[in-house]
Amino acid sequence: MEPLKPVSATARLLLGIGFFALFIGLWALVTLGGFVQPLFLASPGQALAAGWSLFTEYNFLGDIGMTVWRVLGGFLVAALMAVPLGLMMGAYKPVEAFFEPFISFARYLPASAFIPLLILWAGVGEAQKLSVIILGSVFQIVIMVAVIAGATRIDLVEAAYTLGARQGGILRRVIIPAAAPQVMEALRLVLGWAWTYVIVAELIGAQSGIGHMIMDSQRLLDTGQMIFGIVVIGLIGLVTDLLFKALNRRLFRWASL
Repeated sequence: MEPLKPVSATARLLLGIGFFALFIGLWALVTLGGFVQPLFLASPGQALAAGWSLFTEYNFLGDIGMTVWRVLGGFLVAALMAVPLGLMMGAYKPVEAFFEPFISFARYLPASAFIPLLILWAGVGEAQKLSVIILGSVFQIVIMVAVIAGATRIDLVEAAYTLGARQGGILRRVIIPAAAPQVMEALRLVLGWAWTYVIVAELIGAQSGIGHMIMDSQRLLDTGQMIFGIVVIGLIGLVTDLLFKALNRRLFRWASL
């Protein structure tokens, strides 16, 4: 191994699979070896059996679909609100000076702390859960996009002015194309945080969703179902992360040049 030296795609895949195999092996050793009681940590086999019962007896596929809908819905609304504002803040310093103090203040407020208020304002329906995701995501996206847009190379801007571009053209033809690949990466990171917010929202007052299932399993002391639900969240997150990376490479080929 050498510092910062990339590895081939095959080696990356094998190393990633190797870590999962090691993790599952240690998990099986701890549980099947009797080091931890099943009441506190189910074995891999017990978790799989619990997952099978969730799919065949408790309509877990519907819970997964509901949670995914909530995550994507709240995240898309947050992105549509935050990305344009972040671009304007990064491109125009007066806009940044006006919004940044409040955005910097609001992004430190934990979205979970608003759940009691959101229940009062919106009830325990879908609006409350989507609002938690939006509140947890929108301010983070604004700041990240503003930083990315503000870091656009000044020589590209000067070259555009030299070629006759106007102010609107600078934003549309220079700043947005230069920032777009990194903005997509920022959205990919925040999407992972959105999964945390939706599970927190589903732990209170929900009648469906993965978080609701985990809460019901906790009442029954069924660690197998709880672990399976957590693993499913991780797998869905991994798939969406890979899809985001592939979409980024396809849409913004110039970023790798």
